[in-house]
Amino acid sequence: MDLLKQRILSDGRNLGQGILKVDGFINHQVDPALMDACGQELAARFRSLSATKVLTAEISGIAPALTTALHLGLPVVYARKQKPITMPNEIFLTLAPSHTKGRTVELIVSPEYLGAGERILIIDDFLASGQTILGLARLAQAAGARVVGIGTVIEKSFEGGRAVLAGLGVPIESLAIIANMDDGRLVFAE
Repeated sequence: MDLLKQRILSDGRNLGQGILKVDGFINHQVDPALMDACGQELAARFRSLSATKVLTAEISGIAPALTTALHLGLPVVYARKQKPITMPNEIFLTLAPSHTKGRTVELIVSPEYLGAGERILIIDDFLASGQTILGLARLAQAAGARVVGIGTVIEKSFEGGRAVLAGLGVPIESLAIIANMDDGRLVFAE
């Protein structure tokens, strides 16, 4: 997606060690027009899968998940990282290592919003190591739901996440794939 790639090149920052800072337009301050374009493109790529719900992780995944779901006419469920008092005692919970947080995080979903027989489309901002998305897939499976596809705004292919997720046997789509970030560069895959 050229618009996204242009924005990454103009406003993204390679902080080294595989960290791409896109806080100014994706995951701190959000550009709604860009997110809408991303959601529209992801929805087009996954429309044929007949998903019944979009699943993501708070907080950075919410914007692309919401716009994708809007274009598909689906609800969004996001895995929380802390259990609020309003959530029932019985929950779906898994752990996932976070590269940007430098620690393992909890991913929690209420069984009220994720159920057996649902067809789940996972949407997130990044695909890097694949561990957060794999955690979301575990939550869906624990609920008896079926993951039917995985979509991300940005993939860092050099971190191997796609291979980690290949065992799920579902289509994986990324709008911008970064193949190399060595020496301060940002090189997109062809």
